[in-house]
Amino acid sequence: MLLFKKEKNLKKYIADAKKQGKTVGFAPTMGALHTGHISLIAKAKTQCDIVVCSIFVNPTQFNDQKDLEKYPRNEVADIQLLTSAACDVLFLPDVKEIYPPGKDLSNKFDFGALTEVMEGEFRPGHFNGMAQVVKRLLDLVAPDTLFMGQKDFQQFSIVQRMLELMGGDIKIVMCETLRETDGLAMSSRNTRLSPTLRKHAHFIYKALTDAKAMKTTHSPADIITWAKNELNIPNFRLEYFAIVDGRTLQPIQTFNESDYVVACVATWLGEVRLIDNIVF
Repeated sequence: MLLFKKEKNLKKYIADAKKQGKTVGFAPTMGALHTGHISLIAKAKTQCDIVVCSIFVNPTQFNDQKDLEKYPRNEVADIQLLTSAACDVLFLPDVKEIYPPGKDLSNKFDFGALTEVMEGEFRPGHFNGMAQVVKRLLDLVAPDTLFMGQKDFQQFSIVQRMLELMGGDIKIVMCETLRETDGLAMSSRNTRLSPTLRKHAHFIYKALTDAKAMKTTHSPADIITWAKNELNIPNFRLEYFAIVDGRTLQPIQTFNESDYVVACVATWLGEVRLIDNIVF
């Protein structure tokens, strides 16, 4: 695996590869890698000649400075995982490489209502920062295909919209959420859960799967009320449980309104914020 820290070196490598007719797949991450991230690499390797992974903990998408400081980092373990997964390139820039002083990288995209609900309501400014860094990374890597996980469903939807607004030929592929044996969605944040709280984390996915089973007999509003009650338990602090159209991310009133329905949840478990979703 090749490791690049500088923009110019990465861009030269990518340009040379494309001159040889090779296709490039890209999986952007914030490190603290786990099996879910590696599944993105594996998926990319089935569709592209060269797979690039980036690790960059982006400060502009954290609206809570303490959350940024606590975000897990383990560069050595990440490199070992990517090497064992036969990733071709790791881009490991510092903040000045991504945000050079004096360079205007402000986000000029209008995502409309996509950023106003769910995560947008509870994490103001998060998606502007996310879109800013993804756009910057896309400009540097110039991939043919972008691979992102389903767990961050709203993020995926916004990046998909950004690609539409950008024009161009970059494809985006959503990769299925990988889960622990008890159903908890794999996440870098899971390592911050105490052993006691970790034993209770499976209630999130259970609420989602039980909600899905109720869709033939209950309305979205009734399911949401039920789910909120199910997760109103010690150590949990629910922010939202939403049932939305998977394209617009807007709440639905009946299941006849959409052929692509997704339930999304965000909750605090102790001091750790976890998100998940399930497609109905």
